[in-house]
Amino acid sequence: MYYLLSRGLDPVLGVFTGVLAYYLYERNPRTAPPPGEKLHELARWKFEMWRAERQGRLVG
Repeated sequence: MYYLLSRGLDPVLGVFTGVLAYYLYERNPRTAPPPGEKLHELARWKFEMWRAERQGRLVG
């Protein structure tokens, strides 16, 4: 089996490249998602929903 750099470094390079590509995608003015639909905002919204559901289960 052939590796680009090494067996352990190839997955790290792949993850780094993906994260960098998504960062550039969100920052580019032509491809940027509208306000309120960026990844960190959507993750925060989902986390708040999960927290409210969990709190409801613990109280009730």
